[in-house]
Parts: sequence; C-alpha cells; structure tokens
Amino acid sequence: MSGTIGSNILSHSGTVAETAAGLNWVSDVVTASTVTVEAGNGYWINTTSNTCTITLPASAEAGDNIVIVDFARTWGTNKIIIDSNGLNFQGNDDTYTVEYTTSGQSVNLIYSDSTKGWIPLEDDVVADEPVAPATQRAIFAYGRASGKFNLSNLVGSNGVVGNDVTGVGTARNEVGATTFGGDKGIFKGGDDGSAYVAMTNIVSNQGVVATDVTAVGARAISTQGAGYGVGLGIFGFGFTDAGGSQVLNKSQLVNFAGVVGTDVTGVGTARNYLAAASYGGDKAAFAFGTPSENSYSNLKNLVSNQGVVASDSTGVGTGRSELMSANYGGDKGVFAYGTNGSGRTSVKNLMSNTGVIASDVSGVGTVRSSGNGAQYGGDKGIIAYGSTGSDVSISNLINNVGVIATDTSGVGTARRGLGAVAYSYSA
Repeated sequence: MSGTIGSNILSHSGTVAETAAGLNWVSDVVTASTVTVEAGNGYWINTTSNTCTITLPASAEAGDNIVIVDFARTWGTNKIIIDSNGLNFQGNDDTYTVEYTTSGQSVNLIYSDSTKGWIPLEDDVVADEPVAPATQRAIFAYGRASGKFNLSNLVGSNGVVGNDVTGVGTARNEVGATTFGGDKGIFKGGDDGSAYVAMTNIVSNQGVVATDVTAVGARAISTQGAGYGVGLGIFGFGFTDAGGSQVLNKSQLVNFAGVVGTDVTGVGTARNYLAAASYGGDKAAFAFGTPSENSYSNLKNLVSNQGVVASDSTGVGTGRSELMSANYGGDKGVFAYGTNGSGRTSVKNLMSNTGVIASDVSGVGTVRSSGNGAQYGGDKGIIAYGSTGSDVSISNLINNVGVIATDTSGVGTARRGLGAVAYSYSA
C-alpha cells in the first residue's frame, strides 16, 4: 500500500469511489469453498452449504485492512478457515490453523508488520439475531371417516376451531404438513382411496388452501413435517406403495417459497405413523412411530438448522404410533396420545428447546389416536380430532408451559388421519 487514500479507494471498475470506513464492500456474496481476498475490501461469507477457506494476500503493508462477515449466521455450522498465505497471523506463521466457528461473527483484520502479521482488530459477534414473529393461527385439513375429505377448519389466535370450510384439492387422508416462509403452510401426500399420492397444497397466510400441485418425492402416507431454519420446512419418513410397499426414512426439504425438493437419502430407522415438531427456534425432531407391523418405537431423529436429519437417538417414553404433536412456548414441542401394544393412550412427552424428549406424563382428555396438532396464538398449541374407535372432533388446548387442557366440544366433521399446520403472523 502506498500513498494516502483516506475515505476513497480504487473500486473494481477502476474509478475512485467513496465508501464507508475506507473499505470497498464486494457485492457478490461468497458461497464457494475457497476465496482469495484483497486488502481494502470487505467480504460477505455465506457458509450455508460448506466451509470456506479464505486466503489472505501474499504480501501486505502496515495498515492494510480486510473485513469478513458471516452473511447467513452459519459459521457455527460450517466454519471459515483463514490461510495467511506465507505471512504471520497474530505472531504465528501460516502453519498454524486459524478458524472462526461462531455464528453471526465478523472479523476485522489489520496488517501490522512481518513479526506479528495480520491481527484481528475486532472479532465481534452480533448477538441479537432477528427473530420472526410467531405464528398466530392454525388449520386442520383433509382426513377420513366413512369417506375421504378435503375440507378444512381454521383455528383462531384464541384457539377456537372454526366450522368446516368447503374443500380444495384431492380428498385424502394420512397427509403431512409443515410451515414454510414463516407464516404459511403446506400439506403433502396421503391416500386418495385409489393410490398413495405425492401432491401438495399450499396454505396462504390467510388460511386459504390452494389447488393440487404435482410434487416430487415418493408417493406416501403418514409422512410428517416440521419447520426448521428460517422459513424452511422438512417432510420425512412415512409409508409408500411405490416399487413395493415399504416404510421410509427419506426426507424432502421445503424452501422459503414452498417448493418441495427431491428425496434425500434416508437416515435412521424407517417408520411410519410417527410425529414431528420444531424446537430451539430453528431445528426439528421426528419421533416415535411404527418400524414394522405391530411394533412401536420411541426413537427420535433430530433435524439441524440446515435440514440435516441425524441418526437415531435412544428413545424416552412409551413407544407408540398414530400420535399427535404440536409446538408450544415458542421453542418447544409436545408429543401426545397415540396407540401402543396395549391400545390407545393419552400420555404426553414434552420436548425441550434443546431437543430432549422427557419421560411420560399422565394424559388429560379423551384417549385417542390419529388426530393432529399445531401451534397457535404465538406460544401455545392445539391437538384435535382423531379416533377413539369412533371418529371424534374434540380438541385440547396446550398452554405455553406444555399443560394439556381438558376436552373442548368439537366443531366440524369428526375424522381421523388429517393434517394440521400453523400459519399467519396476524392475530
């Protein structure tokens, strides 16, 4: 570096442009696994998909400045590695490993001299990560009784279940559902009476169910879904009749726009009739379910904030299937009711904001299976419908500490095998 530039630097176009703090912020966000940086520049480093090795200049002068910033708050998942390219870094030669592994971090590097080399002037973490508003409403849709349904019932921010809404899309049961885009939902799969399907139906932030969309992934029933990351969703597990009947452990990711991705190779024990819930604000868990006929599992599979499904974790609580789940407390989940080897049960298991599922708690309300649940009112949950041997339309509210209330008289058509999902930021 020679001469004094002050608040002006030489931009990429060859013209002198004034920039804040004397830096030129490179507009292209770095998503590659390697990048070579230059003095006088600031860089946005997005490690959502991979780690990134950042190679510093091979020569530098006192006062040279480089700033790198965690663009997507993912350095805690995929780190950055700094290659000092023959120069020292904080007094150590470039054989030393320099890594940053904290989400939300920014690093302001200044070159000192040949002895100390590059020195971090600042390596601050932005602690206050923006948090999306909590969803306020919910919707139950599809299901079966004596026949298949495509009707829906909206749930207000007060937990009151509304009357039947004329159905949209193919009537079916055993559908999965997840949130996406922060305030919308999507239903997937099911049994239309003649075949298993993979179609989806999007729920707007007004609670309007859209027409069928041809979907990718396996045709399946009892696939479950949950939100993860920021505005993303995941479907996983279930049972398919494609290529021979079999339980599944594959998953499909749902992007911010509600587009369902292709099958991701399965992890964990394949099973159906399980449940799923979000936890920790940006992660999810699949739990319980039936690996094979007349077997009941209490296994769980955690989902990272990148949508990666982990291998089986040893289960806690009574193994069962056809249970219900919902989120509550803003960052926790509950698994409740279902069927085990002795019949239907009303036990519940709370899941903490770190994904730990607690032991059984004696149940409240009508013993049943094959209903569903969702978050409502920002920090509360609701489970509703299902079968006691006969189809019912009762509901049970869940407060913000996970306590399930007694039965509320049902509204809408009694049915089982339906889906439920939260939507809308507006109360």
